[in-house]
Amino acid sequence: MKKLITTAVLMAGLATAATAQDLPAEVKARQGQFRIMALNLGVLGGIAKGAIEYDAATASAAADSLVGVSMVHQPTLFKEGTDSMSVDGTRAMPEIWDNMDDFGTKWEAYKTAAAEMQTAAATGKDAIGPALGKLGGSCKGCHDTYRAPE
Repeated sequence: MKKLITTAVLMAGLATAATAQDLPAEVKARQGQFRIMALNLGVLGGIAKGAIEYDAATASAAADSLVGVSMVHQPTLFKEGTDSMSVDGTRAMPEIWDNMDDFGTKWEAYKTAAAEMQTAAATGKDAIGPALGKLGGSCKGCHDTYRAPE
């Protein structure tokens, strides 16, 4: 399963490399972090739905990855002038920079939810769904405010 996850991450990176070449490094990096989050949320969501058989190692690896991403220093990725009004190819709304404290609070909520998912993933399949709901809620809280629609 780890090889499958690694291959999927690498393929996603290669597939987007050609289209992302003109983006600032900060935008590329933050989009990469969100792809890693989405991939691992997909694994945990698949387990919660029963589409992927629960395996403590697989669930824990996905949750560990989410926690790892939560440790990335976000201000490094959100350099002024890399918003959707300044750079084509990003959905980061300018409001992030106007409300950086609130944005940071929302990222802290994600960190907390990711840590709770880490515990839940090791506990068993039945614990993943509720933790996934909280984790998804933390993502939604930020997306509703700071992510432009497609």
